[in-house]
Amino acid sequence: MTNSNLFIETERLLIRPFKMEDIAPSYVMNLDAEVSKYTGDGGIVSEKEIERRIIENVFGDYEKYGFGRLAVELKGENKFIGFTGLKYLEDMDEVDLGYRFMKEYWGKGIATEAAKACVSLGFDSLVLKRMIAMVLPENTGSIRVLEKLNFIYEKEIVEDNQLAKIYALIKAEGPNNG
Repeated sequence: MTNSNLFIETERLLIRPFKMEDIAPSYVMNLDAEVSKYTGDGGIVSEKEIERRIIENVFGDYEKYGFGRLAVELKGENKFIGFTGLKYLEDMDEVDLGYRFMKEYWGKGIATEAAKACVSLGFDSLVLKRMIAMVLPENTGSIRVLEKLNFIYEKEIVEDNQLAKIYALIKAEGPNNG
């Protein structure tokens, strides 16, 4: 799968591979304490660290696995508003659905719309049979998004020294699984 397969258009969103121009707005998004509150990744980091994570982790995942986290824009605005996407977790041998958006885009159904598009990408294009999502127990907004997408709670684990809930979605079998 090439990066060109990672361009997704929904009713309101353009979902695309990250670009270097996304580093600055990613940093700004992560400066918001409410956005970073439920990420489990240590919160605010320097712009240089965001750049390193995007180059090594995001671009590295595209190269190694053919997919990864994707930048999200509102159609017609041509600006980064957050990210979504699938990430292969080597240590768990699972594919993780994730999303993070600037606070002004919360509560508008954008996370659900973006995550739903990534579920379709995972099951239809990447031919995955299962995906997971990890969420901190107090992140009720993300739990609602996962439940709308039919993810089922599986278990709790300790990830990055924090308790996290694992939700999973298994692809339906049969001719009418779309």
